[in-house]
Amino acid sequence: MGFFDKLLTGPVMAILRGMDPQRTVELAERAWDLGIEAVEVPIETQQAEPSLRAAVRAGAERGRPVGAGTVVTIEQLHTAKELGAAFTVAPGLDADVVRLSAELDLPHLPGVATPSEIQRAHRLGLSWVKAFPAAELGAGWFRAMLGPFPGLRMVATGGMNSHNAPEFLAAGATVVAVGSALEDAEQLPALAKLVEKRSSETE
Repeated sequence: MGFFDKLLTGPVMAILRGMDPQRTVELAERAWDLGIEAVEVPIETQQAEPSLRAAVRAGAERGRPVGAGTVVTIEQLHTAKELGAAFTVAPGLDADVVRLSAELDLPHLPGVATPSEIQRAHRLGLSWVKAFPAAELGAGWFRAMLGPFPGLRMVATGGMNSHNAPEFLAAGATVVAVGSALEDAEQLPALAKLVEKRSSETE
């Protein structure tokens, strides 16, 4: 069983972008308390690196792995490794980043939006991909991709919330990645229910 098969056992992943370290840790802990195991902190700029460092430290205290998002260059990949990220995520598919990730033993989740990109990801040895931007692709896209790629594991990212998540999960997404939904008190019960439902189905 691969890293993401073990990590992404629940239907929800958290993306904590553009927040200061304190707020990042606060929402990471909220995610963990809801039963969301996977937390990603994007590091598209150097200013975001302290937030990843803080989340990694908080995750270590609770035995939770934290990943680095928006890793699109070799330099960012090395930074993620140095900051203690357990995995990396990207909006697109870069073969050099995928190969170096494997060399660094740092699991990588690349972004895809076409069948050709999915095929390239498969050739690079990946069974998990991030479908981005999911809301624009539409739930039907996920259903269509499962036809030619029946073993594919897809994380729906971009425009996901507690309201549309069930539709995308029903269409074939393995996981939905939410961000601002974690800051919306009205959506928290629905997110918790999604996690609880998947847990009861796998017991």
